[in-house]
Amino acid sequence: MPLYEMMLIARQDMAPAQVEDMVEQLTTIITNDGGTIHKTNHWGLRTLAYKINKNRKGHYCVLHMECEGKSLHEMERVMRLSEDILRFMSLRVDSFEDNNSDTETEQEAA
Repeated sequence: MPLYEMMLIARQDMAPAQVEDMVEQLTTIITNDGGTIHKTNHWGLRTLAYKINKNRKGHYCVLHMECEGKSLHEMERVMRLSEDILRFMSLRVDSFEDNNSDTETEQEAA
């Protein structure tokens, strides 16, 4: 099965627990269709580069998953219908990187 990396940005007025519940509901779409979620990374509330629907901040989440294309399309369809998700982007990747972007930034600054 192909590997995908997906980032989504949820509204700023949601509680972190609500964001985790929403991501859990989205991941059930993948797992019910035979896919697997390798890693879920919650980056927390971060400032956006520009306003999106009057929001200056958003909850960022990154998902690493292995699934069929039809499962991914269904998940994207559900996210398009949700008012809680401001933006999302999914990419097909050859392999998952093990390093964390926060540690890279700290190493570059040193």
